[in-house]
Amino acid sequence: MLLRRLSLVGCALTVALATAACTDDAEPATEPSASPTKTGKPTAKPREVTFGAYGSEEEVAAFQSVVDSFNAASSTRKVTLKSWPDHESALEDVLAGNAPDAFLTSRIDLDQLVDAEVLQPVSLLLDERGVDFGDRFSLDAVDAFAMDDELQCMAYSVSPMVIYYNTEMVDFDKMERRDYDVPTADAEGNRERWTLAEFGAAAQFASRRGDKRGVWIDPTLQGLAPFIYSGDGEVFDDDREPTSLAFSDDNTREALSETLAILRDPTVTPTNAQLARATPVQLFKRGELAMIAGFRNLVPELREADDLDFDVLPMPTIDTRATVGDVSGLCLSSDSTVQGDAADFIAYAVSDAAIATVASTGYIVPANTEVASSEEFLAPTLEPEHAGVFNASIRYMEVPPFIDRREELVEAVTPLLERLVTAPGVLDLDLVTEQIDQASQAVLSPEEPEETESPSESPSESPSESPSE
Repeated sequence: MLLRRLSLVGCALTVALATAACTDDAEPATEPSASPTKTGKPTAKPREVTFGAYGSEEEVAAFQSVVDSFNAASSTRKVTLKSWPDHESALEDVLAGNAPDAFLTSRIDLDQLVDAEVLQPVSLLLDERGVDFGDRFSLDAVDAFAMDDELQCMAYSVSPMVIYYNTEMVDFDKMERRDYDVPTADAEGNRERWTLAEFGAAAQFASRRGDKRGVWIDPTLQGLAPFIYSGDGEVFDDDREPTSLAFSDDNTREALSETLAILRDPTVTPTNAQLARATPVQLFKRGELAMIAGFRNLVPELREADDLDFDVLPMPTIDTRATVGDVSGLCLSSDSTVQGDAADFIAYAVSDAAIATVASTGYIVPANTEVASSEEFLAPTLEPEHAGVFNASIRYMEVPPFIDRREELVEAVTPLLERLVTAPGVLDLDLVTEQIDQASQAVLSPEEPEETESPSESPSESPSESPSE
Protein backbone atom coordinates (compact mmCIF):
# COMPACT_ATOMS: atom_id res chain seq x y z
CA MET A 1 0.00 0.00 0.00
CA LEU A 2 1.01 3.60 -0.51
CA LEU A 3 1.71 4.46 3.10
CA ARG A 4 3.77 1.40 3.88
CA ARG A 5 6.71 3.51 2.79
CA LEU A 6 6.33 5.62 5.90
CA SER A 7 8.65 4.88 8.75
CA LEU A 8 5.87 4.26 11.26
CA VAL A 9 6.12 0.56 10.48
CA GLY A 10 9.65 0.65 11.84
CA CYS A 11 8.83 3.00 14.71
CA ALA A 12 5.61 3.10 16.71
CA LEU A 13 4.23 -0.20 15.45
CA THR A 14 7.45 -1.99 16.31
CA VAL A 15 7.11 -0.77 19.86
CA ALA A 16 3.48 -1.83 19.88
CA LEU A 17 4.25 -5.33 18.64
CA ALA A 18 6.88 -5.78 21.33
CA THR A 19 4.80 -4.58 24.24
CA ALA A 20 1.09 -4.67 23.39
CA ALA A 21 -1.37 -7.08 24.93
CA CYS A 22 -4.42 -8.36 23.05
CA THR A 23 -7.70 -6.47 23.26
CA ASP A 24 -9.94 -9.52 22.91
CA ASP A 25 -13.27 -8.62 24.53
CA ALA A 26 -11.49 -5.82 26.35
CA GLU A 27 -13.33 -3.94 29.06
CA PRO A 28 -13.11 -0.16 29.39
CA ALA A 29 -9.98 0.93 31.23
CA THR A 30 -11.17 2.49 34.45
CA GLU A 31 -9.67 4.44 37.27
CA PRO A 32 -10.47 3.86 40.96
CA SER A 33 -13.71 5.53 41.90
CA ALA A 34 -13.51 8.45 44.27
CA SER A 35 -14.59 7.40 47.77
CA PRO A 36 -16.97 9.41 49.92
CA THR A 37 -15.20 11.74 52.33
CA LYS A 38 -15.44 11.43 56.11
CA THR A 39 -17.95 14.26 56.07
CA GLY A 40 -20.25 12.19 53.90
CA LYS A 41 -19.89 14.36 50.78
CA PRO A 42 -20.73 12.65 47.46
CA THR A 43 -18.05 11.29 45.18
CA ALA A 44 -16.36 13.55 42.61
CA LYS A 45 -18.30 14.36 39.45
CA PRO A 46 -17.26 12.12 36.50
CA ARG A 47 -14.93 13.74 33.99
CA GLU A 48 -16.76 14.66 30.80
CA VAL A 49 -15.52 13.17 27.51
CA THR A 50 -17.12 13.88 24.13
CA PHE A 51 -17.00 11.43 21.22
CA GLY A 52 -17.99 12.48 17.70
CA ALA A 53 -19.19 10.04 15.04
CA TYR A 54 -21.02 10.21 11.71
CA GLY A 55 -23.10 7.77 9.71
CA SER A 56 -26.61 6.45 9.27
CA GLU A 57 -29.14 6.43 12.10
CA GLU A 58 -28.40 2.76 12.67
CA GLU A 59 -24.65 3.37 12.86
CA VAL A 60 -25.06 6.29 15.26
CA ALA A 61 -27.35 4.15 17.43
CA ALA A 62 -24.67 1.43 17.49
CA PHE A 63 -22.06 3.99 18.52
CA GLN A 64 -24.40 5.09 21.30
CA SER A 65 -24.50 1.49 22.52
CA VAL A 66 -20.70 1.45 22.64
CA VAL A 67 -20.72 4.70 24.61
CA ASP A 68 -23.33 3.33 27.02
CA SER A 69 -21.29 0.16 27.61
CA PHE A 70 -18.18 2.19 28.36
CA ASN A 71 -20.05 4.48 30.75
CA ALA A 72 -21.60 1.52 32.58
CA ALA A 73 -18.13 0.23 33.47
CA SER A 74 -16.64 3.55 34.60
CA SER A 75 -17.67 5.79 37.47
CA THR A 76 -14.98 8.42 36.92
CA ARG A 77 -15.62 9.26 33.25
CA LYS A 78 -18.79 9.95 31.29
CA VAL A 79 -18.69 9.87 27.49
CA THR A 80 -21.28 11.85 25.55
CA LEU A 81 -21.90 11.13 21.86
CA LYS A 82 -22.02 13.93 19.30
CA SER A 83 -23.14 12.92 15.80
CA TRP A 84 -22.88 14.34 12.29
CA PRO A 85 -24.76 13.18 9.17
CA ASP A 86 -21.55 12.61 7.15
CA HIS A 87 -17.79 12.98 7.25
CA GLU A 88 -17.89 16.31 5.40
CA SER A 89 -19.93 17.83 8.23
CA ALA A 90 -17.59 16.31 10.78
CA LEU A 91 -14.52 17.71 9.05
CA GLU A 92 -16.01 21.19 8.82
CA ASP A 93 -16.87 21.18 12.53
CA VAL A 94 -13.46 19.90 13.61
CA LEU A 95 -11.54 22.38 11.46
CA ALA A 96 -13.74 25.17 12.85
CA GLY A 97 -12.36 24.44 16.31
CA ASN A 98 -15.22 22.29 17.58
CA ALA A 99 -13.39 18.97 17.78
CA PRO A 100 -14.73 16.50 20.37
CA ASP A 101 -12.16 14.86 22.64
CA ALA A 102 -12.27 11.76 20.41
CA PHE A 103 -13.84 11.58 16.96
CA LEU A 104 -14.33 9.47 13.85
CA THR A 105 -12.75 10.69 10.63
CA SER A 106 -12.05 9.60 7.07
CA ARG A 107 -8.52 8.96 5.89
CA ILE A 108 -9.05 11.30 2.93
CA ASP A 109 -9.25 14.18 5.45
CA LEU A 110 -6.09 13.23 7.37
CA ASP A 111 -3.80 15.69 5.57
CA GLN A 112 -6.02 18.65 6.40
CA LEU A 113 -6.36 17.58 10.02
CA VAL A 114 -2.59 17.21 10.46
CA ASP A 115 -1.88 20.55 8.77
CA ALA A 116 -4.43 22.23 11.03
CA GLU A 117 -2.69 20.70 14.08
CA VAL A 118 -5.95 19.43 15.53
CA LEU A 119 -4.74 15.86 16.19
CA GLN A 120 -2.86 14.27 19.05
CA PRO A 121 -1.04 11.18 17.68
CA VAL A 122 -2.33 8.00 19.27
CA SER A 123 0.71 5.69 18.89
CA LEU A 124 2.07 5.75 22.43
CA LEU A 125 -1.25 6.34 24.18
CA LEU A 126 -2.83 3.25 22.65
CA ASP A 127 0.35 1.22 23.06
CA GLU A 128 0.22 1.99 26.79
CA ARG A 129 -3.35 0.69 26.83
CA GLY A 130 -2.45 -2.64 25.24
CA VAL A 131 -3.92 -2.14 21.78
CA ASP A 132 -2.38 -4.80 19.54
CA PHE A 133 -1.54 -3.05 16.26
CA GLY A 134 -0.01 -6.17 14.77
CA ASP A 135 -2.04 -9.34 14.63
CA ARG A 136 -5.50 -8.01 15.43
CA PHE A 137 -5.79 -5.15 12.95
CA SER A 138 -5.42 -4.84 9.20
CA LEU A 139 -1.90 -3.54 8.57
CA ASP A 140 -3.14 -1.81 5.40
CA ALA A 141 -5.76 0.07 7.40
CA VAL A 142 -3.32 1.02 10.18
CA ASP A 143 -0.71 2.18 7.65
CA ALA A 144 -3.29 4.47 6.07
CA PHE A 145 -3.22 6.68 9.19
CA ALA A 146 0.57 6.88 9.39
CA MET A 147 2.03 10.33 8.85
CA ASP A 148 5.08 12.18 10.14
CA ASP A 149 6.43 9.00 11.77
CA GLU A 150 3.33 8.76 13.96
CA LEU A 151 0.06 6.90 14.00
CA GLN A 152 -2.22 9.92 13.82
CA CYS A 153 -5.50 8.03 14.37
CA MET A 154 -6.44 4.42 15.10
CA ALA A 155 -7.86 2.52 12.14
CA TYR A 156 -11.49 1.63 12.78
CA SER A 157 -13.12 0.44 9.57
CA VAL A 158 -12.16 -0.10 5.95
CA SER A 159 -14.38 -0.44 2.90
CA PRO A 160 -13.06 -1.59 -0.47
CA MET A 161 -15.15 -1.26 -3.63
CA VAL A 162 -16.65 -4.57 -4.82
CA ILE A 163 -19.17 -5.70 -7.43
CA TYR A 164 -22.72 -6.37 -6.21
CA TYR A 165 -24.61 -8.74 -8.48
CA ASN A 166 -28.13 -10.09 -8.71
CA THR A 167 -27.74 -13.86 -8.31
CA GLU A 168 -30.84 -14.61 -10.39
CA MET A 169 -29.78 -12.45 -13.32
CA VAL A 170 -26.14 -13.60 -13.14
CA ASP A 171 -26.47 -17.37 -12.71
CA PHE A 172 -22.96 -18.75 -13.16
CA ASP A 173 -24.07 -22.38 -13.30
CA LYS A 174 -26.49 -21.61 -16.09
CA MET A 175 -23.89 -19.47 -17.85
CA GLU A 176 -21.38 -22.31 -17.74
CA ARG A 177 -23.87 -24.73 -19.27
CA ARG A 178 -24.32 -22.27 -22.13
CA ASP A 179 -20.57 -21.87 -22.70
CA TYR A 180 -20.20 -18.37 -21.28
CA ASP A 181 -16.91 -17.47 -19.61
CA VAL A 182 -17.40 -17.73 -15.84
CA PRO A 183 -15.08 -17.23 -12.84
CA THR A 184 -13.65 -20.44 -11.44
CA ALA A 185 -15.16 -21.68 -8.17
CA ASP A 186 -13.14 -23.45 -5.47
CA ALA A 187 -14.21 -26.63 -3.69
CA GLU A 188 -16.56 -24.64 -1.44
CA GLY A 189 -18.14 -22.76 -4.32
CA ASN A 190 -16.34 -19.47 -3.65
CA ARG A 191 -15.39 -17.33 -6.64
CA GLU A 192 -12.57 -15.16 -5.34
CA ARG A 193 -11.39 -13.66 -8.63
CA TRP A 194 -12.70 -12.99 -12.12
CA THR A 195 -11.40 -11.43 -15.28
CA LEU A 196 -12.70 -8.44 -17.21
CA ALA A 197 -13.79 -10.85 -19.97
CA GLU A 198 -15.84 -12.87 -17.47
CA PHE A 199 -17.30 -9.65 -16.10
CA GLY A 200 -18.33 -8.65 -19.63
CA ALA A 201 -19.84 -12.09 -20.27
CA ALA A 202 -21.96 -11.75 -17.11
CA ALA A 203 -23.20 -8.36 -18.31
CA GLN A 204 -24.16 -9.82 -21.69
CA PHE A 205 -25.89 -12.84 -20.14
CA ALA A 206 -27.97 -10.66 -17.82
CA SER A 207 -29.03 -8.33 -20.68
CA ARG A 208 -30.45 -10.95 -22.99
CA ARG A 209 -34.14 -10.41 -22.12
CA GLY A 210 -36.37 -7.34 -22.48
CA ASP A 211 -35.32 -4.19 -20.64
CA LYS A 212 -32.92 -5.99 -18.33
CA ARG A 213 -29.45 -4.48 -18.27
CA GLY A 214 -26.15 -6.03 -17.23
CA VAL A 215 -23.99 -3.39 -15.57
CA TRP A 216 -23.53 0.20 -14.52
CA ILE A 217 -20.25 1.75 -13.34
CA ASP A 218 -20.36 5.40 -12.31
CA PRO A 219 -18.45 7.60 -14.78
CA THR A 220 -16.31 9.11 -12.02
CA LEU A 221 -12.69 8.96 -10.91
CA GLN A 222 -13.68 6.55 -8.17
CA GLY A 223 -15.73 4.38 -10.48
CA LEU A 224 -13.03 4.02 -13.16
CA ALA A 225 -9.99 3.85 -10.89
CA PRO A 226 -10.15 0.10 -10.08
CA PHE A 227 -10.10 -0.77 -13.78
CA ILE A 228 -7.20 1.62 -14.44
CA TYR A 229 -5.12 0.24 -11.58
CA SER A 230 -5.94 -3.34 -12.58
CA GLY A 231 -4.60 -2.64 -16.07
CA ASP A 232 -1.35 -1.35 -14.53
CA GLY A 233 -2.29 2.22 -15.35
CA GLU A 234 -2.18 5.28 -13.11
CA VAL A 235 -4.93 7.65 -12.06
CA PHE A 236 -2.55 10.40 -10.85
CA ASP A 237 0.90 11.37 -12.12
CA ASP A 238 2.25 11.13 -8.56
CA ASP A 239 0.85 9.18 -5.60
CA ARG A 240 1.98 11.72 -3.00
CA GLU A 241 1.88 15.17 -4.60
CA PRO A 242 -0.12 14.89 -7.83
CA THR A 243 0.01 17.71 -10.33
CA SER A 244 -2.22 16.05 -12.94
CA LEU A 245 -4.36 13.05 -13.67
CA ALA A 246 -2.60 10.42 -15.78
CA PHE A 247 -5.34 9.40 -18.21
CA SER A 248 -2.96 10.03 -21.14
CA ASP A 249 -0.57 7.37 -19.83
CA ASP A 250 -0.27 4.49 -22.31
CA ASN A 251 -1.19 1.81 -19.75
CA THR A 252 -4.11 3.88 -18.51
CA ARG A 253 -5.43 4.33 -22.04
CA GLU A 254 -5.10 0.61 -22.73
CA ALA A 255 -6.96 -0.27 -19.51
CA LEU A 256 -9.69 2.24 -20.36
CA SER A 257 -9.98 0.93 -23.91
CA GLU A 258 -10.66 -2.60 -22.66
CA THR A 259 -13.03 -1.43 -19.95
CA LEU A 260 -15.00 0.98 -22.13
CA ALA A 261 -15.67 -1.79 -24.64
CA ILE A 262 -18.09 -3.06 -21.97
CA LEU A 263 -19.22 0.16 -20.30
CA ARG A 264 -20.05 1.91 -23.62
CA ASP A 265 -22.03 -1.05 -24.98
CA PRO A 266 -25.65 0.22 -25.12
CA THR A 267 -26.99 -3.34 -25.09
CA VAL A 268 -25.68 -4.05 -21.57
CA THR A 269 -25.90 -0.64 -19.85
CA PRO A 270 -29.08 1.20 -18.72
CA THR A 271 -30.81 3.40 -21.26
CA ASN A 272 -31.17 7.15 -20.77
CA ALA A 273 -34.87 6.59 -20.12
CA GLN A 274 -34.12 4.09 -17.35
CA LEU A 275 -31.60 6.42 -15.71
CA ALA A 276 -34.03 9.33 -15.97
CA ARG A 277 -36.60 7.57 -13.83
CA ALA A 278 -34.36 5.76 -11.35
CA THR A 279 -30.81 5.68 -9.98
CA PRO A 280 -28.60 2.67 -10.75
CA VAL A 281 -29.05 1.43 -7.17
CA GLN A 282 -32.83 1.67 -7.53
CA LEU A 283 -32.68 -0.24 -10.81
CA PHE A 284 -30.57 -2.89 -9.10
CA LYS A 285 -33.04 -3.20 -6.23
CA ARG A 286 -35.90 -3.60 -8.72
CA GLY A 287 -34.17 -6.40 -10.60
CA GLU A 288 -33.71 -4.30 -13.76
CA LEU A 289 -29.92 -4.07 -13.45
CA ALA A 290 -27.65 -7.03 -12.77
CA MET A 291 -24.42 -5.48 -11.47
CA ILE A 292 -23.22 -2.29 -9.77
CA ALA A 293 -20.03 -1.33 -7.96
CA GLY A 294 -20.30 -0.22 -4.36
CA PHE A 295 -19.00 -0.25 -0.81
CA ARG A 296 -20.04 -2.07 2.35
CA ASN A 297 -22.46 0.67 3.45
CA LEU A 298 -24.80 -0.42 0.63
CA VAL A 299 -25.53 -3.78 2.30
CA PRO A 300 -28.30 -2.75 4.75
CA GLU A 301 -30.27 -0.98 2.01
CA LEU A 302 -30.07 -3.98 -0.31
CA ARG A 303 -31.08 -6.37 2.46
CA GLU A 304 -34.33 -4.43 2.85
CA ALA A 305 -35.21 -4.62 -0.87
CA ASP A 306 -38.12 -6.88 -1.76
CA ASP A 307 -37.47 -9.93 -3.95
CA LEU A 308 -33.76 -9.20 -4.35
CA ASP A 309 -31.16 -11.93 -4.08
CA PHE A 310 -27.65 -10.56 -4.24
CA ASP A 311 -24.04 -11.42 -3.55
CA VAL A 312 -20.64 -9.79 -4.01
CA LEU A 313 -17.53 -10.42 -6.08
CA PRO A 314 -14.21 -8.55 -6.16
CA MET A 315 -13.62 -5.94 -8.85
CA PRO A 316 -12.74 -7.67 -12.16
CA THR A 317 -9.08 -8.14 -13.05
CA ILE A 318 -7.36 -6.96 -16.24
CA ASP A 319 -3.71 -7.63 -15.36
CA THR A 320 -3.47 -7.40 -11.56
CA ARG A 321 -6.04 -7.35 -8.78
CA ALA A 322 -6.97 -3.85 -7.66
CA THR A 323 -9.75 -1.83 -6.08
CA VAL A 324 -10.23 1.48 -4.29
CA GLY A 325 -11.77 2.43 -0.99
CA ASP A 326 -11.57 4.46 2.17
CA VAL A 327 -10.47 3.88 5.76
CA SER A 328 -12.02 5.50 8.82
CA GLY A 329 -10.19 6.06 12.08
CA LEU A 330 -10.67 7.22 15.65
CA CYS A 331 -8.70 10.35 16.53
CA LEU A 332 -7.78 12.39 19.60
CA SER A 333 -8.16 16.15 19.69
CA SER A 334 -4.95 18.07 20.40
CA ASP A 335 -7.04 20.55 22.44
CA SER A 336 -8.65 17.93 24.67
CA THR A 337 -8.08 18.37 28.40
CA VAL A 338 -8.95 14.70 29.01
CA GLN A 339 -6.73 12.97 26.45
CA GLY A 340 -6.03 10.02 28.74
CA ASP A 341 -9.73 9.37 29.25
CA ALA A 342 -10.42 9.81 25.53
CA ALA A 343 -7.61 7.34 24.73
CA ASP A 344 -9.22 4.86 27.16
CA PHE A 345 -12.45 5.17 25.19
CA ILE A 346 -10.74 4.64 21.83
CA ALA A 347 -8.96 1.55 23.18
CA TYR A 348 -12.34 0.20 24.24
CA ALA A 349 -14.09 1.21 20.99
CA VAL A 350 -11.68 -0.87 18.88
CA SER A 351 -11.95 -3.94 21.13
CA ASP A 352 -13.68 -7.04 19.84
CA ALA A 353 -16.87 -6.64 21.84
CA ALA A 354 -17.34 -2.95 21.08
CA ILE A 355 -16.59 -2.98 17.34
CA ALA A 356 -18.75 -6.08 16.86
CA THR A 357 -21.71 -3.98 18.00
CA VAL A 358 -21.20 -1.55 15.11
CA ALA A 359 -20.20 -4.25 12.61
CA SER A 360 -23.48 -6.09 13.22
CA THR A 361 -25.36 -3.18 11.58
CA GLY A 362 -23.87 -4.27 8.24
CA TYR A 363 -22.50 -0.85 7.32
CA ILE A 364 -18.78 -1.30 7.99
CA VAL A 365 -15.88 -3.70 7.44
CA PRO A 366 -14.00 -3.72 10.76
CA ALA A 367 -10.27 -3.00 10.71
CA ASN A 368 -10.19 -5.39 13.68
CA THR A 369 -9.42 -8.65 11.87
CA GLU A 370 -10.86 -10.85 14.64
CA VAL A 371 -14.26 -9.21 14.28
CA ALA A 372 -13.97 -9.10 10.47
CA SER A 373 -13.74 -12.91 10.47
CA SER A 374 -16.53 -13.34 13.02
CA GLU A 375 -20.23 -14.06 12.52
CA GLU A 376 -21.10 -10.53 13.62
CA PHE A 377 -19.62 -9.29 10.36
CA LEU A 378 -19.88 -12.28 8.01
CA ALA A 379 -23.54 -12.85 9.01
CA PRO A 380 -23.81 -16.31 7.37
CA THR A 381 -27.61 -16.29 7.49
CA LEU A 382 -27.87 -12.96 5.65
CA GLU A 383 -26.89 -11.64 2.24
CA PRO A 384 -24.34 -11.28 0.82
CA GLU A 385 -23.38 -14.92 1.18
CA HIS A 386 -19.71 -14.27 0.46
CA ALA A 387 -19.05 -11.27 2.72
CA GLY A 388 -15.47 -12.46 3.04
CA VAL A 389 -14.90 -10.82 -0.37
CA PHE A 390 -14.68 -7.48 1.46
CA ASN A 391 -11.90 -8.77 3.71
CA ALA A 392 -10.00 -10.37 0.82
CA SER A 393 -10.18 -7.15 -1.23
CA ILE A 394 -8.53 -4.95 1.41
CA ARG A 395 -4.99 -5.98 0.50
CA TYR A 396 -5.56 -4.89 -3.12
CA MET A 397 -7.03 -1.51 -2.22
CA GLU A 398 -5.45 1.69 -3.52
CA VAL A 399 -6.03 4.70 -1.27
CA PRO A 400 -6.11 8.02 -3.16
CA PRO A 401 -3.53 10.74 -2.45
CA PHE A 402 -4.40 13.72 -0.29
CA ILE A 403 -5.98 16.45 -2.38
CA ASP A 404 -7.10 19.65 -0.68
CA ARG A 405 -9.17 20.76 -3.69
CA ARG A 406 -10.83 17.37 -4.17
CA GLU A 407 -14.31 18.74 -4.83
CA GLU A 408 -12.98 21.20 -7.40
CA LEU A 409 -11.13 18.38 -9.17
CA VAL A 410 -14.26 16.25 -9.33
CA GLU A 411 -16.27 19.18 -10.68
CA ALA A 412 -13.63 19.91 -13.34
CA VAL A 413 -13.28 16.40 -14.77
CA THR A 414 -16.67 14.74 -14.24
CA PRO A 415 -18.28 16.13 -17.44
CA LEU A 416 -15.36 14.74 -19.45
CA LEU A 417 -15.54 11.39 -17.68
CA GLU A 418 -19.25 11.21 -18.47
CA ARG A 419 -18.44 11.87 -22.12
CA LEU A 420 -15.79 9.14 -21.96
CA VAL A 421 -18.26 6.54 -20.68
CA THR A 422 -21.71 7.53 -21.90
CA ALA A 423 -21.45 9.76 -25.01
CA PRO A 424 -22.87 8.01 -28.10
CA GLY A 425 -20.94 7.53 -31.29
CA VAL A 426 -17.26 6.88 -31.94
CA LEU A 427 -14.95 7.79 -29.05
CA ASP A 428 -11.67 9.62 -29.67
CA LEU A 429 -9.96 8.15 -26.60
CA ASP A 430 -6.67 10.01 -27.09
CA LEU A 431 -8.39 13.39 -27.35
CA VAL A 432 -10.73 12.95 -24.38
CA THR A 433 -8.01 11.59 -22.08
CA GLU A 434 -5.79 14.55 -22.94
CA GLN A 435 -8.66 16.91 -22.15
CA ILE A 436 -9.21 15.16 -18.80
CA ASP A 437 -5.56 15.61 -17.84
CA GLN A 438 -5.58 19.25 -18.92
CA ALA A 439 -8.72 19.97 -16.89
CA SER A 440 -7.15 18.36 -13.83
CA GLN A 441 -3.98 20.43 -14.14
CA ALA A 442 -5.97 23.64 -13.78
CA VAL A 443 -6.91 22.44 -10.29
CA LEU A 444 -3.88 20.44 -9.18
CA SER A 445 -1.14 22.68 -10.61
CA PRO A 446 -2.60 26.02 -11.66
CA GLU A 447 -0.22 28.39 -13.38
CA GLU A 448 0.81 31.43 -11.38
CA PRO A 449 -0.21 34.73 -13.03
CA GLU A 450 2.72 36.62 -14.48
CA GLU A 451 3.74 39.75 -12.59
CA THR A 452 3.55 42.98 -14.57
CA GLU A 453 5.48 46.15 -13.85
CA SER A 454 3.53 49.20 -12.85
CA PRO A 455 4.20 52.43 -14.80
CA SER A 456 6.05 53.96 -11.83
CA GLU A 457 8.45 50.97 -11.76
CA SER A 458 9.26 51.09 -15.48
CA PRO A 459 12.94 51.93 -16.09
CA SER A 460 12.09 53.63 -19.41
CA GLU A 461 10.30 56.53 -17.80
CA SER A 462 11.29 58.93 -15.06
CA PRO A 463 8.65 60.20 -12.61
CA SER A 464 8.79 63.67 -14.19
CA GLU A 465 8.13 62.49 -17.73
CA SER A 466 4.65 62.79 -19.15
CA PRO A 467 3.15 60.20 -21.55
CA SER A 468 3.60 62.61 -24.48
CA GLU A 469 7.26 62.99 -23.73
